[in-house]
Amino acid sequence: MGRRKGRAVSGWLIVDKPAGVTSTTVVSKVRRAFDAAKAGHAGTLDPAATGVLAIALGEATKTVPYVTDALKCYRFRVTLGAATTTDDAEGTVIETSDLRPDDAQIEAALDAFRGQIEQVPPQFSAVKVEGERAYDLAREGEQMDLAARPLWVETLAMTGRPDADHVDLEMVCGKGGYVRSIARDLGRALGCLGHVQWLRREWSGPFEAAAGLSLTELEDRFGDPTLDQALLPLEIALEDLPELKATAEGAARLRHGNPGQVLGHADYGAEAWASFEGRAVAVGRYRGGELHPARVFAA
Repeated sequence: MGRRKGRAVSGWLIVDKPAGVTSTTVVSKVRRAFDAAKAGHAGTLDPAATGVLAIALGEATKTVPYVTDALKCYRFRVTLGAATTTDDAEGTVIETSDLRPDDAQIEAALDAFRGQIEQVPPQFSAVKVEGERAYDLAREGEQMDLAARPLWVETLAMTGRPDADHVDLEMVCGKGGYVRSIARDLGRALGCLGHVQWLRREWSGPFEAAAGLSLTELEDRFGDPTLDQALLPLEIALEDLPELKATAEGAARLRHGNPGQVLGHADYGAEAWASFEGRAVAVGRYRGGELHPARVFAA
C-alpha cells in the first residue's frame, strides 16, 4: 500500500522556534499538523537559536527563494574571552583570554562588519565540502579551510553591555549570514576572542517572530481544522516584486507555462509576478506587456 500523500494545502506558517530543536524537526511537525503534501522552510536556524522560522506549505514552497533572499534581523549576545569549537555556547572552549574591551573599542570594531563583507562560515555549518556537510567533517575532528563568502550587513549595533564579559548586538543582514562567524571574528578583532551565547531571529523578510505560533501551540492543535486559519497567503512572499494583473486569457496561458498578457508596468526584463482575481498565477520576467513565467502556481 503506497504512502498517503497528504492535503494540497498552501500558504505560509510562522513558527517562533524554541531552542533545542532543529529546523527540520519543526518542518516535520508542521507538515504533520496540517497533513500537508509538501513543506519546506526559508532559512535554517541553528538548534540552539530561537525566533522566526517561516514554513512554506504546498504551492508556497515555490516562493521560498524570495524570502531566503530577503533581509533578516538577529538579536544575539556575544560572550567575550573564549573561543569554542562551534563558535557558540554549545561547543567546547578551545582558547581563552583575560582581555576585555571597553564599549568604545567594541563600537569602533563594529565598523569593519558593516556593509559588504567577506565571511568565513563556522567549522560546524551546513556548507558542503567535497560533497559532505562541514559539520559532519568537523564532528570527525577534521579542520577545514572554508572559503570566505560575501555578506551584506545592513546594520550592526550594540544594544547592551550586561557586564564586562558580554555584549548584546542586533544585526540586519542579507542571505547566507552566520551570526556565529560575526561573534568569532569580532572577538578576534578585539583581541579577546568570542562566541555566541544566545541568538534570536526577530524577523525574516515579511515574517515576524512575534506573530508566530509556538511549537507547543502547534502540537496542541495537531489535526485541528481551524489551524488552516493561521496560514498566510503565498503572495506575501512576493511583496518585494512588482505585481501585474493578468488578463483572463493571459492567466490561462501562464498556467500552462506560456507567456501571458499582463496589465500594469515593470522595467523590461524585470522579475515580477502576475495575479488573476487576487491570486498569484506565476512569477517570471516582464517583456513588453507579457510575463514570461519561471514558476507557475496551481489554480
